[in-house]
Amino acid sequence: MSFLIKKLFFTSIFNSCLFLLLLIGIQNSSTKSKVNFLVEETIALPVSFIVGSSFIIGSFFGSFISFKKNNE
Repeated sequence: MSFLIKKLFFTSIFNSCLFLLLLIGIQNSSTKSKVNFLVEETIALPVSFIVGSSFIIGSFFGSFISFKKNNE
């Protein structure tokens, strides 16, 4: 299997597990807030869901950044 496919598979599985843990963890959350976008605002969501989903999305997209060193 290609390195890129392995990386995509691992990242998807890892972030899906984090998302499931996030959904289980916010079951008893009572503090809710709305997010204001440029045009509209979202429904009232738990603050922990907003923060956690932002972390998971950042983790997913950040996994595709590669740092290559030029050894000369």
